[in-house]
Amino acid sequence: MTRAHILVVVAAMAAIGLPLSAQETHGINAADMDATAKPCQDFFQYADSGWTRAHPIPAEYPRWGTFNVLGEENRDRQRGILEALAKRTDLVAGSEEKKLSDYWCACMDEKAVEAAGIKPIGPELERITAVKSAADLQAEVARLQSQGVRVLFGFGSEQDRKNSEEVIASLQQGGLGLPDRDYYLNDDARSKEIRDKYAAHVAAMLGLLGDDPALAKAEAGTVVALETELAKVSMARVDRRDPEKTYHRMAEAELAKLAPDFDWPGYFETQQAPPIASLNVAQPDFVRGMNALLARTPLDQWKVYLRWHLASSAAPHLSSAFVNEEFQFRGKVLQGTEKLEERWKRCVSGADRQLGFALGRLYVEKYFPPEAKAQADRLVHNLMAALRADIATLDWMGPETKKAAIAKLDAFTPKIGYPDKWRDYSKYELRADSHAANVARGDAFEFHRVIDKIGRPVDRTEWGMTPPTVNASYNASRNEIVFPAGILQPPFFDPKADDAVNYGAIGAVIGHEMTHGFDDQGRKSDAKGNLNDWWTPADAKAYEARAACVQRQFDAYEVQPGLHENGKLVLGESIADLGGLTIAHKAFEMSLAGATPPVIEGRTADQRFYLAFARVWAGAARPQFEQLMVKTDPHPAPQFRAIGAPSNIPEFAAAFGCKPGDLMVRAEACRIW
Repeated sequence: MTRAHILVVVAAMAAIGLPLSAQETHGINAADMDATAKPCQDFFQYADSGWTRAHPIPAEYPRWGTFNVLGEENRDRQRGILEALAKRTDLVAGSEEKKLSDYWCACMDEKAVEAAGIKPIGPELERITAVKSAADLQAEVARLQSQGVRVLFGFGSEQDRKNSEEVIASLQQGGLGLPDRDYYLNDDARSKEIRDKYAAHVAAMLGLLGDDPALAKAEAGTVVALETELAKVSMARVDRRDPEKTYHRMAEAELAKLAPDFDWPGYFETQQAPPIASLNVAQPDFVRGMNALLARTPLDQWKVYLRWHLASSAAPHLSSAFVNEEFQFRGKVLQGTEKLEERWKRCVSGADRQLGFALGRLYVEKYFPPEAKAQADRLVHNLMAALRADIATLDWMGPETKKAAIAKLDAFTPKIGYPDKWRDYSKYELRADSHAANVARGDAFEFHRVIDKIGRPVDRTEWGMTPPTVNASYNASRNEIVFPAGILQPPFFDPKADDAVNYGAIGAVIGHEMTHGFDDQGRKSDAKGNLNDWWTPADAKAYEARAACVQRQFDAYEVQPGLHENGKLVLGESIADLGGLTIAHKAFEMSLAGATPPVIEGRTADQRFYLAFARVWAGAARPQFEQLMVKTDPHPAPQFRAIGAPSNIPEFAAAFGCKPGDLMVRAEACRIW
């Protein structure tokens, strides 16, 4: 488990319109805007409503925006690579190219998938049926977890938070079928509706396994009741954002005291884990509660629970009956998505999940030239220089804290485009005969790749995101900022656009990830990535007061009537947006070296800068998806990201002539950087 912050959570992908690379506009496109709107009242409406009107949400998507359009272009490119591999007859057995070809061919062989039906999970269902004792149950839990089925709890590895050179074992809460514990515990109408539809979904899926309707309905009640008990002992999502609240390093003997009815040595042996001297138990209360639930719940109820989670995990890779039932709930009910993606799109996304660095290596060779990487490198270092200069001028931060902050900044590891060392897939066995079996073997490969790190030194060259990904991240434990090749494309990064546009778009993204190192979470880690309070008490208090301003700002934003953003949940991302935009503007000003930038198409450089920033957040979401994101996503809704940071920044107000009293000039301006 890593404590990484990502720029945005992207749901699924579907194509619409021309790919961005085919467009001739390199900069601000007037068609994206609404000239009748007032920039000082609603900058999102002014900057983005033209784009949103021209790009309605596709039927197979819960939301649609800039990230999705670029992601779809990248997926088209990946498809081309996979189809070309599938046509070749000279691929060497065991090579990464052959594995990609086999994965693609098996996934696209819809007739074979339909003919197989439930057979791919038949042997595992038989093992669950054969469970006769607590020891059998535990062994089956371990087996399912190793195949990617998220039952009961999560087990893996993580960089130790107070010794950042060491990888230790990690245990986290888990075992739920709904996206968050609050869906089980809240009494609002939407939560109750989702629980009812979830129970119907569980019953329908168990019916596909062969259970008669009456039995399946009763079994669904068992599943929901069990998961509700797990939810009751689960930590709230806001608390899980605090790295100190989820750090409890202990010896295996201490874990045994938390859950004495679970055979931990036997579990670790079954998982073929390396020797475990100690581990981080992220939520001790969950482990205690899980132990009590195991002790008092009949074995037959747990067997129903395991059958359900196996079916749900495998459903996207089985026959259409399973795929459609899973989509009916996960896509339509939870997200409001109207249509299932085409099979090729799901297969490309699957190849990226299972063999993403093998596929990414071929993507980079074709679509990310060295000069693009070099230009992105320069931008990153320019932003770092701007943040370094900014820290030196802060009036609320004392000399001691400034020194430590600059040391942390100087220790940043930028990762641009793609890794220097590619992931090794030699132990991942693939065949062209069974898609579901390939996925299960791939999940097992990944599970063991992760736990095999336990006890080893941290590999700081490792990447988490694949190169075609349209995203960016900051990892506090490694003090690294990561920008995959996938996001270093228009409209985020366009070598043909002027500097104001690039600094407003990709520059703000870069600044966002850098200032994550100093947000409400990142500030708790030092230059080496260790949890360490390096702030003086006075400076920490001053910072927290400024962060509270951002929290209040986002608490006030109303996503839907009566549904507000959770300021605590989105605090880190909102601080990073504010810091990133501020630092990107400073970097742009530094890049001018005193020169006056040109006015282009009637817009000043500062206007183009802020319009480019807002353009990143163009788009819309379905109501159901908005409700889901408010509960689960630490990122604010895009429309509030477009207006939240600029409304605090005097340079934005000056650029558009905004005055006190305008909605885009906050009476309580939040300033950190």
